[in-house]
Amino acid sequence: MLTTETATMLANYGNWADQVLFKAMRALPEGAVTQRRQTLFGSMIGTLNHNYQVDLIWRAHLLGEKHGFSTRRDLLHPDLDTLVVEQLKVNQWYIDWAASQTPDSLGERLKFNFVSGQAAEMARGGMFLHIVNHKTYHRGWVCEMFFDAGVNPPETDLSVYLTEG
Repeated sequence: MLTTETATMLANYGNWADQVLFKAMRALPEGAVTQRRQTLFGSMIGTLNHNYQVDLIWRAHLLGEKHGFSTRRDLLHPDLDTLVVEQLKVNQWYIDWAASQTPDSLGERLKFNFVSGQAAEMARGGMFLHIVNHKTYHRGWVCEMFFDAGVNPPETDLSVYLTEG
């Protein structure tokens, strides 16, 4: 079972990993962040917008609210600086949310609809683990794109966070 302490650590890890990635992206050559690539979301900025949008969708599920999205591929913030500001706000929401949970609340099952409209039910803790895993997965996609710019990507692994923090 997911504990409050583990959920809080994972929320803080996600925020740290995003900040490490954002800092490295700002040092990339001009245009690398928006360059069109052979990837599902079209670019680094497209992939990070997907992460942001999915964070918003799952936040709505956790709150029992409608999210209003019909896709998971909207380019909500095409500018990196704006996206960073908005992503860090959502990250802080998840940090605060995780710290306010209990084992009982994390185990509570919630009903929601996927963007496709398909009905589903998951425990809050499972939803949160999906969010953490999802962002880790797509940060990896962005890191892979660093090689297209001839730059080694930053290390955003959980083990790095745990040993540096």
